[in-house]
Amino acid sequence: MYSVKEAFYTLQGEGIQAGRASVFCRFSGCNLWSGREQDRERAQCRFCDTDFVGTDGQGGGRFSDAASLADHIVELWPFPVGASGSVPYVVFTGGEPLLQLDAALIDAMHQRGFEVAVETNGTLPAPPGIDWICVSPKGDAPLAQTYGNELKLVYPQRDLAPARFSGLEFDHFLLQPMDISHVPEHHIPTTESPMQATLEYCLSNPLWRFSLQTHKIAGIA
Repeated sequence: MYSVKEAFYTLQGEGIQAGRASVFCRFSGCNLWSGREQDRERAQCRFCDTDFVGTDGQGGGRFSDAASLADHIVELWPFPVGASGSVPYVVFTGGEPLLQLDAALIDAMHQRGFEVAVETNGTLPAPPGIDWICVSPKGDAPLAQTYGNELKLVYPQRDLAPARFSGLEFDHFLLQPMDISHVPEHHIPTTESPMQATLEYCLSNPLWRFSLQTHKIAGIA
């Protein structure tokens, strides 16, 4: 049984794959926060802005097996597989997707011609076969997944310096500002803003690439 909060066709909004047409499949549940506001201050991850509770979102539901969820995802891809000029792409996210994403579902998506990506907090090891692994560390939660395609760190986080991760086996290291709401209308960050802090860190540490949530800027899901 898989519990999915929502699943929909969109553009990947952040990271190295930003701009790529994708089906997003958001699993319900997380191991670092219950998703309930009354639990936020006691959670290991306190800044999450995503609703991952329940199965009542767009395209959400409960799926009895890997085949039924894979077929649901295929239906959300708006082209015949292989006919759009690009490889169909599914991003499993959450919450924490590795609580549910398993070898059976990965295999089912590959059988249907999809590339498989995951966006995880890294506290659980990823099953084999995933084509793109993005790890986004949160708070003081220990990492179990210490390699992958990109490490995307929301910045700044208290007591979580980027240098802690720079020796890990990732192809890309991205730093993403915690909040861009303090950027004024003329788009010049103030010195105290997370945006400015992120810009300055990337300029001083070129291993790290500057990353934005472009889907929020563009107003897409």
